[in-house]
Amino acid sequence: MNKCFLLLPVVVQTLLVDAACFASEAEIKQGNVEKSPAVITQILDISEIELPSTNAEFLTQAPETDAENQETQPADEPTTDSNSSDQADITIEVIGEEDTLPQSTPTYVIEQEEIKKQGANSVADVLKRMPGFAINDAGHGADIHTGTYYRGASINQSVFLINGRSINTNINTYHGGTDLNSIPVEAIERVELYSGAASALYGSSAFGGVVNIITKEGYTQPKLTSSVEFGSLSQNNQQFSYAGSTGSVKYNFSFERYFTDNRYRVPIGAANRDPQGFFFNADTATSTYFGSIGVDLDKKNSLNLDITKLSSRRGLIYFGFPLQRDRLDHDGFNAGLSWKTRLGNGESSILTTTLGYNQDYFSTYGPTVFQGREFYRTGVLDTQQLTARLDHQWKFNPNNQLRWGLDLKNTDLTGDVLSSSPNRIATNETENRSVFTTALFAVNTLNISDSFLIDLGLRQNFDSQFGDYLNPSVGLRYAIAPSIAIRSSWTGGQRNPGLDQLYVYDTVHGWEPNPDLKPETGSSWTAGVDINFSENLTGQFTYFGSSLDNRLGVLAGKWQNIGLVDTNGLEAALQLKFARGWSTFVNYTYTDAQIKTGDERGLQLGLIPYSVLQTGIGYQNSGWQANLYVTYNSGARRSLFNRTGDRPTDFAPSFLNLDLSGRIPLTRTLGLMVYLENLLGEQYERVNRIYSPGFTFRLGLSSEL
Repeated sequence: MNKCFLLLPVVVQTLLVDAACFASEAEIKQGNVEKSPAVITQILDISEIELPSTNAEFLTQAPETDAENQETQPADEPTTDSNSSDQADITIEVIGEEDTLPQSTPTYVIEQEEIKKQGANSVADVLKRMPGFAINDAGHGADIHTGTYYRGASINQSVFLINGRSINTNINTYHGGTDLNSIPVEAIERVELYSGAASALYGSSAFGGVVNIITKEGYTQPKLTSSVEFGSLSQNNQQFSYAGSTGSVKYNFSFERYFTDNRYRVPIGAANRDPQGFFFNADTATSTYFGSIGVDLDKKNSLNLDITKLSSRRGLIYFGFPLQRDRLDHDGFNAGLSWKTRLGNGESSILTTTLGYNQDYFSTYGPTVFQGREFYRTGVLDTQQLTARLDHQWKFNPNNQLRWGLDLKNTDLTGDVLSSSPNRIATNETENRSVFTTALFAVNTLNISDSFLIDLGLRQNFDSQFGDYLNPSVGLRYAIAPSIAIRSSWTGGQRNPGLDQLYVYDTVHGWEPNPDLKPETGSSWTAGVDINFSENLTGQFTYFGSSLDNRLGVLAGKWQNIGLVDTNGLEAALQLKFARGWSTFVNYTYTDAQIKTGDERGLQLGLIPYSVLQTGIGYQNSGWQANLYVTYNSGARRSLFNRTGDRPTDFAPSFLNLDLSGRIPLTRTLGLMVYLENLLGEQYERVNRIYSPGFTFRLGLSSEL
């Protein structure tokens, strides 16, 4: 494997830094130099944005910052002046500037405080509260198997980032999609969700969206945050984070350990029900580590290094077998080094070079029964990726901003398949495969007037296996009035088959690979409106759609391109603050993902519900908190039909779920956390005859020192 490509972005950045002085004087003369970035960046709620604006940001249940609540903040935490006319709901300490994104589609954001309110134990838990998402989980950790969908697109048709760096690998099947439990929740500052023209920046496979997980930076003074929880199903969770700064160095170190046996009684006919009537083989144990160090070298240059380590041991819950006994070990390692520099004397030209390394090791193992005898089998997928990215944000005049760059990625896959069963010995093999991809990307934002802008994007891809292909995108945004803006976007995409789908036999399902698979190709589009109904009520409404041809699936036990899926849907996000300390939000998504070809023509794509409603109401005052969350799910079509009487049109029943979370301040820095989940106690079917445990609870202590 040739790794010399990693040096190219560094060389290019060095040349651009040296040449930057030629543009700096012109920038100053034209008046294009922006103010220096403040250490505290204020992120406005939509209700506080003066339209016409190009920012479509929506904060789900943003926290309050009234004077009463500020009394509970630690002294070293940044705060805003309550008398300031431009006071924001949220203050975040960051190094450098925020990511410059296309403005023609909304950016949904969930902040750290809201994540804590929800009691999220994983990124999957966070995404459940965001518009457009349908996550069919069967207990902590099992979302990797049962499906995560955004606007009808699967987890592998979306792009997941940590601090702007991809964490997806070219492993697309049951063994290991993107593991949403791989980052400690305590390390997360916020989670951002993009769509539309943003896909040109991060990958042609983003038919759904782009999820960017932003981790914490160090505070001015060292700060230790921690939480310890215990609850039903033998749950125990410990999280710790220590962040601070020394001179020009900022650091953050986080750790999380989670365990649950996930063992509870389930109805007759439930998947993975053991002879005693309990949900079987669903235990999960994970340990995750995160560390980051940022250094401001001078006024123009900064370096940042972050490392994530995951160790996970869990049972597999696969709804196609009466009793699944397979186990999954997942060990992951992700590291990234970024160098950001401000070119010239101004702030209108920023260059970032990022080098990354990602390894995912998945090992599945378990028994196979053949002719009444039990045999043993195992399957290993070991993926290593080296990535490099050059990203230049350049505002070369007041009405024109260009973001362009280069992506390089080399992926190596080792697949080992071994079985002692006579009917599977012929599949035993070791595969070593590699693929190298390069992409040039650019998004140009043109401000035609104060109220009208256009985003034009291109991503030219060069793939060693599937050749060259171009993915264009376009987005529009027009502010009709100070309180109303309309927007639309269209983007083309291509998602290539995973190396495992192409070459490695699936030991769990018995699925055969297919080296003749074609890429999934198509396009996605949106149209929407942002409305500021009043000072305390804001809303965003979006129509979305996509058309995906050559979709990948399994026919007769073999991976194949099985046809076309057209998706259309509606998405609504509302936020209301109706009294001091009180806030509420409503997110609703309707998704019609219709299969257009094949034996299932005209049916809804499996595992995707038509309707998902998320709403919540919260109150906080002087450290006290109470939050009620309501979820309605219309039920998803089952994807497997191997029981007597099953029909391809069968849907899991709809369900309604209520969760309550609260915080009781014990001291200025210590609080008692209470999470009561599924208050109605209904043991509803989550997906494919996998049932919820009914009512559960968690109790814990959280502290900030």
